[in-house]
Amino acid sequence: QVQLVESGGGLVQPGGSLRLSCVASGNIFSIKAMGWYRQAPGKQRELAAQMTDGGSTNYADSVKGRFTIFRRNAAKNTIYLQMNSLKPEDTAVYYCNVLGYSDADYIRTFDTWGQGTQVTVSS
Repeated sequence: QVQLVESGGGLVQPGGSLRLSCVASGNIFSIKAMGWYRQAPGKQRELAAQMTDGGSTNYADSVKGRFTIFRRNAAKNTIYLQMNSLKPEDTAVYYCNVLGYSDADYIRTFDTWGQGTQVTVSS
């Protein structure tokens, strides 16, 4: 079992900033990628940002230049999403996701989602 603990959501005015964090724990041997997805009311869940084990990043066009996904250390089990210049259209539930393997033979995979954290951008 792999668990994710998310934190950092909240209410912010347009132009403001928030930082989300996500910590993965449990039966983890190797992490392939961690990322943040978001789902606005009435819309499908979409990728906001993702970082691979090697440090490569991928961003949705709508957040490029405003959001930054990063890790602080070599542990690779904690991911952050720094969100700047927030817009009302960024309002959504943000979900952390982690992909990886639970064993050294790279057979048992996991694809785990967090419970989500609400981000509301409004004046």
